Amino acid sequence: MHLRIGFEITVVCAAPTTLILALSPHPNVAGKIIGSDQIRFEPERPLEHFLDPFDNRLTRLVIPPGEWTLWSDCVVEDDREPDVFDWNAQQHEVAALPPATLPFLNASRYCESDLVPPEILRIFEDAPPGWARVQAICNFVQNHLTYGFARSTKTAIDALRERTGVCRDFAHLAITLCRAMDIPARYASGYLGDIDVPDSGPCEFCAWFEVFLSGRWFTFDARYNTPRIGRVLMVHGRDAADCAMITSFSDYDLTSMKVWTEEVPDTTSPEALAQLLKERPQTAALTLGPIPPSPSGR
Repeated sequence: MHLRIGFEITVVCAAPTTLILALSPHPNVAGKIIGSDQIRFEPERPLEHFLDPFDNRLTRLVIPPGEWTLWSDCVVEDDREPDVFDWNAQQHEVAALPPATLPFLNASRYCESDLVPPEILRIFEDAPPGWARVQAICNFVQNHLTYGFARSTKTAIDALRERTGVCRDFAHLAITLCRAMDIPARYASGYLGDIDVPDSGPCEFCAWFEVFLSGRWFTFDARYNTPRIGRVLMVHGRDAADCAMITSFSDYDLTSMKVWTEEVPDTTSPEALAQLLKERPQTAALTLGPIPPSPSGR
């Protein structure tokens, strides 16, 4: 299967602004990328590309005052397989975990695993350690939260108390509960289109999470709580503070955002794919209110 992925974002700033963008496919994306997955700016600006400590591909630039459009558009190969499901995946004892997984046991900016009430943790004590316990956590989060009411400062404990959130809050709460049960868990986000599921409206970037069981990382999604087809990872880290789509170091307004994740028929020729990428899709923009800078910026 081929997936066409991309975005078009317009920002307006009143003063020179440094931006750090986490909007590129992760190096772990296994499928071949057709076309360029580089971020492009209109008008053009010098861009600096680098990897952060989680191997996320980041882009840094400075934009003068005015209105700027950034975009990317490419096609990626996908095996059309749903997220891996392994009910027999086992939880490791902390003493046996690889050192690289240990930071994903700790409390972080949005995942206060040290503040989870004991009565909440008791809900999961009867679930066998491993896949079954993570699934029990996903079931709880999906049933506990109602989708909606986002804000940039909302933490997992806020979501637990308020019983609402968007996809990142579903992920944060599930990560927090996993860590509180000694299961390494990390935040992830990227593209997730409506492949073989009902149309959910205008596309947007999606957040999910990953847990370390039986010697590898597995994908879980507490919002949809079912294996999905066609995820394309962009970034992962301890929580959304490590994975902000745009981190700014001055004020800006995000005035328009379009995201697309569309299946391209396998019968499409290479020449037709090249022609396809010459024009950006006519995709509906999300309705946006005021968006403050990322908490990791100013």
